[in-house]
Amino acid sequence: MSDNKEFALKMVIDGKERDITYEELALSNNLAQEALVALLIEKKIIKPQELLDRMQKVKKERYRAPDNQN
Repeated sequence: MSDNKEFALKMVIDGKERDITYEELALSNNLAQEALVALLIEKKIIKPQELLDRMQKVKKERYRAPDNQN
């Protein structure tokens, strides 16, 4: 199996360069998003249903079928 991964970015931590893969970046973003949502709900800033409703709204706005224009 080939281990040729594409890198999303390069970070410098304590003077050492580190390549970050798209997979690592996606997982990191997911972790941060989960933590943020949990904190907002815990602090009663948003309600879980409000988040679900907003996600549905965004999904409908952004992921609609393309217009059939010929």
